[in-house]
Amino acid sequence: MFRLNSIIAVLFLSSACSQGQTPAGDEIRLVLTNQVKAWNRGDIDGFMKGYWQSDSLLFTSGGNVERGWQATVEKHRKSYSDREKMGTLRFSDLQINILSESSAWVFGRWEVVRNKDHPGGVFTLVMKKFPEGWKIVHDHTSIENEK
Repeated sequence: MFRLNSIIAVLFLSSACSQGQTPAGDEIRLVLTNQVKAWNRGDIDGFMKGYWQSDSLLFTSGGNVERGWQATVEKHRKSYSDREKMGTLRFSDLQINILSESSAWVFGRWEVVRNKDHPGGVFTLVMKKFPEGWKIVHDHTSIENEK
């Protein structure tokens, strides 16, 4: 009986770790929450704090590839030049998968609610833990719908 309980405990812990129910998962969730809060107050620079500030950052969306933090922030500033274009951002269905002490991937849904439309879709993030905390090093975002 002890062996069966040990196996069940290991399986439960493995499942919890892979779904981000760990301190690392909580830290990653906080990064994403802070991004949403920054976006919703019209703060693109605050939103970009969740990304690795490096020329090696990779951001893909709509078939376009941006390489580097500076190119990514410039793309966001151009595409979302005012509060009306930014709308209100929401993330949902987050699945945080911890790969190691310093790496994780995240899957989720996004939606931007604006007066004229509600674009949304899915995203997959690769995140890495740096001394200053978890950062997105790769973001693949796709548009699923425009309501």
